[in-house]
Formats: sequence, structure tokens, C-alpha cells
Amino acid sequence: MFARFLYNLFFPVGFLFYLPGLIVKYVRRGGAKDGFAERFAIFSKKKKRRLAEAKTDVWVHAVSVGETVAALSMIDKWLEHSPERRFVLSTTTTTGQAVARARAPESVTVIFCPLDFVPCVNRTTRLVSPSLLVIFETEIWPNLIHAAGKSGAETALVNARMSDKSSRGYKRFSFFFSPILRELSLICAQSELDAERFKAVEPSLSPEVTGNMKFDQIPANAADAIPDPGLDAVFGTDPRTVILAASTHPGEEALIAEIFGRLRKTRPELKLVIVPRHAERGAEVAEKLAKTGLKTARRSTGDDAGGKADILLADTTGEMLAFINASDIVVMGKSFAGHDEGHNIIEPAAMGKPVVTGRVARNFRQTLEIMTRADAVLAVDDEELEKTLEELADNPERRSSLGERAEKTVENERGATDRTIELCEKLLS
Repeated sequence: MFARFLYNLFFPVGFLFYLPGLIVKYVRRGGAKDGFAERFAIFSKKKKRRLAEAKTDVWVHAVSVGETVAALSMIDKWLEHSPERRFVLSTTTTTGQAVARARAPESVTVIFCPLDFVPCVNRTTRLVSPSLLVIFETEIWPNLIHAAGKSGAETALVNARMSDKSSRGYKRFSFFFSPILRELSLICAQSELDAERFKAVEPSLSPEVTGNMKFDQIPANAADAIPDPGLDAVFGTDPRTVILAASTHPGEEALIAEIFGRLRKTRPELKLVIVPRHAERGAEVAEKLAKTGLKTARRSTGDDAGGKADILLADTTGEMLAFINASDIVVMGKSFAGHDEGHNIIEPAAMGKPVVTGRVARNFRQTLEIMTRADAVLAVDDEELEKTLEELADNPERRSSLGERAEKTVENERGATDRTIELCEKLLS
């Protein structure tokens, strides 16, 4: 394929520009870093032996924490259906790797995904030797897909979505992406819109619309099994109302902290937990919060402010569900302060929490539409955020009814994981 030839011709040059950023992320970002050489197809003797003995049926690839959690949920359910299946789970980021290692069943081998460089991909594919490669969402790597197909494996893109921005790019460079998409054995799209966007890039495709698997990743009554994040040690034991700012990006922490400071003047029971999307921004966020004059505890340093904190900066990874479970109101990040791509609102909704997000969530448009139609989420702009939080803080009944509708809506949308597994099993058989 000429497009892949050009891709591989320029990959080494592109990688030289990519390498500094990769090193910075490796140094600054938390997570599991040992074994990172697997990205270059360098495996320990122990890992090579385990892969050789695994007789892998399915290699599942996810990128970071969100996709990894969804992938783990799928693997758990798949093993319920077919306990004899053997899985390898790969991640791209160190944070995703940490979650995978902590939560993967013992029978699942966890590795770093190789860079999409022919020698790295070919070597890893030979070691894993899967019958099926399952890729989550939008990780369309030409060499990985080609190497899997060449080895005799089927390939599936699951929980697949295509954002507005990606759709334009894929269509513009359809000469490159069309041949790659044709190599896929199966595409399981989240929505009809996503399926149409894939077909707009390559008309010969026949994507299956299976729904969003993230509606399934938090099982009913899951809150009982989620650990207590220990907020009493940070905020004390007096009655409190906790606002969680989840997966925040630059500008959002300052906006929300400023609003919180004004609300708290007449509502001393209010507490704020901020979880930055990227934990390595902890020092930067802590510096901004110090200017508010409010007492702040910082999770990553073990500082609990003597149990008298107003704000907890949770600059750690893998604890989001615990903080959602312990909160009363969830504000979803990457949707305020100039951001409009949004983040996944399904997790807090599935746990019956009232969710506030920006009016535009380009990467989660379908989910936002489903939740909005059911009056199960509050979508507001920056100017409306303070009034919305004020109303929720003062009205427990409103919080409860909104959370109940959110939980019910998620329940109604479940089933994508089972549909996806059924289609993948057909490929294996």
C-alpha cells in the first residue's frame, strides 16, 4: 500500500519530533514506568516466557485510563461468558498501565503497546500471536493493524467514535485512511453518527452500531465495592457537601475555585475536590489554588491540612471513582474556561450523582444528547455555572432527583459490551 509506504518512510523523522514530548510525559506523568521498554518491543525474559505460554486468543489495546477501564470491564464480562479465553491487554500511557496492572484478572498479561514502527510492531505481534486484535475507540495505527492481519489475526475497532475534528481530518486524508480501515475485520461504532462518519471516509465499510460500552463499565450497585477515599482526614467529620471538579484542564481549576470561594462564604459546609486530568500538573494547580486564600490539601504529597482543608487537590491517578462516590455534585472538566471537547459523564451518572458539564462536549456529543433528552444532566456555560452550583448546593432534593434520572438513563443504555463481545466471538469462531 503506497500510503503505508509513505507513512513508514517518514515515521523515523516524525518520531524524532515526537520523542522529546514522549520523554517529558514519561518523566512528569505518574503511573507504572517499569517495562516502558516494551514500547520499543524490548521485553524481559519473564514477560516473553509468559507471552509464549499464554496462547493468546485476544489482544486488547487501550490508550490511557478511560479506555483501559472500559477495556477491563469488557474483559471481565468476556471471561464470564468464555472463561477459557486468554487475553493480553496493552496500554500506551504509564497511567493506563498502572490501572491495567492493578485491576486486570490474574490470567491477563499486561504490556505496553509498541510504537507503530515496523520492527517494534512485528516483534511484539510475533510474541503475542493473537487470534484477534481488539482496538478501543480511535487508535488507528497502520502498522499494528497490518501486522496483526498479516499474522492471520482478525482485527476489530470497538467502541469506535469519530469526533467532528477527526471526521474532517479523516475525510481530507481519505486516500491514506481508507486502505487502513478496509483492513479491519469489524468496526463497532458507538452511534449511527459515528458509523456514518466512518462510511464517509470509506464507503465500502459496514460498521455495526453497538452503543457506548462506557454505559456498561460501572455495574449497578457498584458504589458498595468502591473504596472510601478518606475525605474525613482532609475535611474533618462535620456534615459537608462535596463538589467534585473532575478531569479538569488549564483555566478550569481557577474558575471553579473562584466560584467555590464565593459560595462558601455563606455555606461553610461546602468542600471542593479537584482532580486534574493530568496529575503531573499538580504543582501548577497547587500554585493557583494557593492564591485563593483557602486552605488546600494536596493528595500526592500526603498533606491533609490537618483535617481542616477547604479544597483537596487530588493530583493522583486511579482514584476517580472513589472521589465520584464520595461527592454530592460533579462538575465535569474540559467543558469550561474555553474548553469544549468534554469528558465522559457516564461514570458519575451511573453512580446517581448530579452532573454539571459545559454546553458543548464535542467528543461526547452523543452521550450528552442522550442525557440531556432525559433531563439527566445540567449543561451550562461559564456564566451560568455559579448559579447552577448555588442551586444544587441549597437543594438536596434537586440533587437527588437529577442523580436518579442520570442513573436510570445509564441503565436504559446498557448492553453495548455484550453486543460487542458477541460480534468478536463470531470473528474468533
